[in-house]
Amino acid sequence: MFLHACLRVVRLWRMGCLVLCGFFLCFGGGAAAFAAPSVEEMAGQMLLVGFKGQEPEECGAILRDIQTRHLGGVILFKRDARNAKLPRNIRDAAQVKRLIAALRGASAGHPLFVAVDQEGGKVARFQPGDGFPAYPSAAELGRGTPDATRRTALGMGRMLRELGVNLNFAPVLDVNVYPASPAIGRLGRSFSAAPQAVAAHGAAFADGLNDAGIVAVFKHFPGHGSARADSHKGVTDISATWSERELSPYRSALGRPGQRMVMTGHLFHAGLDPAFPATLSPSVINGLLRGRLGYDGVVVTDDLQMDAIAAEYTLEEVVLRAIGAGADILLFGNNLEYDPAIVAKVQAVIVRAVEDGTISRARLEASWRRILKLKQQMS
Repeated sequence: MFLHACLRVVRLWRMGCLVLCGFFLCFGGGAAAFAAPSVEEMAGQMLLVGFKGQEPEECGAILRDIQTRHLGGVILFKRDARNAKLPRNIRDAAQVKRLIAALRGASAGHPLFVAVDQEGGKVARFQPGDGFPAYPSAAELGRGTPDATRRTALGMGRMLRELGVNLNFAPVLDVNVYPASPAIGRLGRSFSAAPQAVAAHGAAFADGLNDAGIVAVFKHFPGHGSARADSHKGVTDISATWSERELSPYRSALGRPGQRMVMTGHLFHAGLDPAFPATLSPSVINGLLRGRLGYDGVVVTDDLQMDAIAAEYTLEEVVLRAIGAGADILLFGNNLEYDPAIVAKVQAVIVRAVEDGTISRARLEASWRRILKLKQQMS
């Protein structure tokens, strides 16, 4: 009996060790945090793309990309960017729930990012005309208290969560340096002209989203508020207008815990990088954001099909330079320019780059770990 008892203890001890080992291999920190993925899988997880269709049966291409190409995320739009009369992905709440359930159900491995731009005010994909609540703009929220901003974002986050969305490209941390800015100030997208107020309201907005289970995204690093041009339409040079004070909201917000990303803007500043805009700049992403500001979370690009990027570089140049600069997720809204094969094309560029040594496997693994860490926190 004593011998049997001893053997049983040994078996239980071994079983416990195996369970613990498996736990740390799957969820532990460091380089061994996740099972070694293929290059194709890592490349897929680094992509977040838009698509056409409102019902699952209309979305065969994107569903296949999720199932077979390990696509890491999708973004929903209300209407087509080139022809506003054409719908994209959103009609009403019941339809959106069906669509998102099918998208998330197609992801057999890691959770799928389902993203949207729901800032409030003029930038809202879910609109009252389709039966969704109206939310104030950042400019309106900035005239109130940070606590009121947090409550508003919490309500917004709960609405998004109910639909199945888990990632919101908000809040905007751009300081309203130039109120007539066509992309920011004129649209009421900035909380304030005071960096401290932007920091307080931006952090409160992110806290509200996080409390509802939604990942928040701080944008547009290093700051779009002084820009005289719109990066949707071409090169946006902030060399003569940008100042260090526009980093203040990021210094404050990035020091707080939570489920967040940072989105880079397609902004050129000769003093930060004389050759490339922020999205493609190692000096801005790895040097300024990760180095000086100490940020080690997920970095997502703004839409790489915006004219500030797409009109200046080839697809291959964009992909290789963004990854080389330190971006973790490449966003292709697939709305300004629709390409149903965009996932396959970008994935092929990344795979070739690893095969020929242009990009190291270790570089992809660094992004892979950041993305999966955030997805685990999210779920």
